[in-house]
Amino acid sequence: MSKLSRSQLLNFAPDSYLERTSRPLYSLIFLLPFIVFYELGTIFLNTDVLDRSQVRVVAFVWLQRGLEHLGLGGKFAWIAPPLVVVAILLALHITSKKSWRFFVNDFWPMHIECILLSIPLIVLSLALNTSAGSGIPAQADMLMSGFLGQAEVFVQHSVLADIVTGIGAGIYEELIFRLILICLLMMVLQDLLRFSHRDSVVIAIIVSAALFSAHHHILLINGQFENLSDFSWMVFIFRTVAGVYFAVLFAIRGFGIAAGTHAFYDIIATLINAAFFSQQ
Repeated sequence: MSKLSRSQLLNFAPDSYLERTSRPLYSLIFLLPFIVFYELGTIFLNTDVLDRSQVRVVAFVWLQRGLEHLGLGGKFAWIAPPLVVVAILLALHITSKKSWRFFVNDFWPMHIECILLSIPLIVLSLALNTSAGSGIPAQADMLMSGFLGQAEVFVQHSVLADIVTGIGAGIYEELIFRLILICLLMMVLQDLLRFSHRDSVVIAIIVSAALFSAHHHILLINGQFENLSDFSWMVFIFRTVAGVYFAVLFAIRGFGIAAGTHAFYDIIATLINAAFFSQQ
């Protein structure tokens, strides 16, 4: 097993549904339609997409700017981040030495699994909305809109734009804060600092979750920090809990399920927010 897959907590029965769908190849095939939808969505929502689109998830922009510094600039920059996702997942699958066989009938259950796994976060956000009370509609709106309100470089705002952005957040925030960050932390903690595997996983999950939450409050673009909104402990804690939840899903079920659950949470939260909270 490669070092980048050491964050996996459980070993499932060989060739079972849980084992197959945890493979990087399955993550790639499962997420490809989401990646294409996000890219096409940003193009149709913003005709200036080839010139640093304003309907972009911050994590996408970070990845895009990093690739530009490596020489992948110009009109190629907008397609480079999805190619990085594809390349990373292919590399992980090759190094895992797992089978390249896949079953088409596995992918619909993966969608259902992601929707069901998003329900606990939906329930938690609704519970926090209730505890916030109708006297704090702005805070309720921020909670129910989950990770969208402060997570993107955004000018055009609509339900469709939020859905497109939510899908992008599911892919690229999970790529940055789970697949890349957790794996790097695991290598530092386990290989360099000689922590036990269990302690390394726990520390990596907590650190990644805290940074995931913090980045929704403080925007870092072009080397400059910007305070996006008044700090709220309730919102910060909710997002940290969500970060822990996504990290645990990543560690148990792999990148595809974690990113899919994140995306479906954002989609469902956007629809609920538009239907019940946007008028408050």
